Amino acid sequence: MENLLFLVHRLPYPPNKGDKIRSFNLLKYLSSRYRVYLGTFIDDPHDLRYVAQLEQWCQEVHVERIHPRWRKLASVRGLFQRQALSLPYYRNRRLASWVREKLATDAVKRVVIYSSTMAQYVSEDRYKDLQRIADFVDVDSEKWRQYSDKKVPPLKWMYRREGKELLRFEREAASRFDAVFFVSEAEADLFRRLAPEVAGKVDYYNNGVDTRFFSPVDDYANPYAHDVLPIVFTGAMDYWANADAVRWFARAVFPHIRSASPRAKFFIVGARPTEHVLQLRKEDGVEVVGAVRDIRPYLGHARFAVAPLRVARGVQNKVLEAM
Repeated sequence: MENLLFLVHRLPYPPNKGDKIRSFNLLKYLSSRYRVYLGTFIDDPHDLRYVAQLEQWCQEVHVERIHPRWRKLASVRGLFQRQALSLPYYRNRRLASWVREKLATDAVKRVVIYSSTMAQYVSEDRYKDLQRIADFVDVDSEKWRQYSDKKVPPLKWMYRREGKELLRFEREAASRFDAVFFVSEAEADLFRRLAPEVAGKVDYYNNGVDTRFFSPVDDYANPYAHDVLPIVFTGAMDYWANADAVRWFARAVFPHIRSASPRAKFFIVGARPTEHVLQLRKEDGVEVVGAVRDIRPYLGHARFAVAPLRVARGVQNKVLEAM
């Protein structure tokens, strides 16, 4: 088997949120064909316990910790370097040194990066003879542009700038890579329009769902009271798009459902709810459940699963899982 370097912006395990589900399954696929050297970050201290489990798929795992508060401060350097702030956020000298070492001493000729920000580690001309494949997943620059439409100054200006500068980086990185993949045909078509000079390198592969794990045949204890009509939203609740979705739904839509069906109750299920999400407990018929050990009972016994995202890119795993 050949060696392959796989760079991911977040530890691809456990597969308990959208980006980690896709990156984990990509890792499993690659590990069946290559000896994988994985370089990645951890931004949640609880994920440290899972590093050892990745060794069953990897020849070597190199992990760097990210402390979000400090990295946000470090990312400000992008303002003075005409860079997207996302780039210094994910820039790490130790990871860069490890990458150089692997590419110099371990006969690695193939590289796969997951998330456009990781392209900075292998974009230099000295790596032009490598086979470099990028999974951008979503057009992240467009996500920031969308965010700017929902914000007021100064965040409006900052997010608009981030979208512009990140797109510039995405286009430059794509020009250096052999192929760039996205999560859907729509995302790939969008990037082709935004970066017509690399249109011939752009393709996509869809997300999937483990139909055995999410089999509707399985029987689970009902987590809901017997006298309610449960409506559920699932997702990481520290993600801005998810938090925005449940706040809008709970306040603009659910009251109309509740008035028509008093038994209806809206359950928000997902780890790390923000303070704004926790405040929704004050709304009539809304329950913020938080993190759960297994999402399947909450999907299996819900009457409806909703995904009222107003700002989102690509394919939503929560929709596939609910289906």
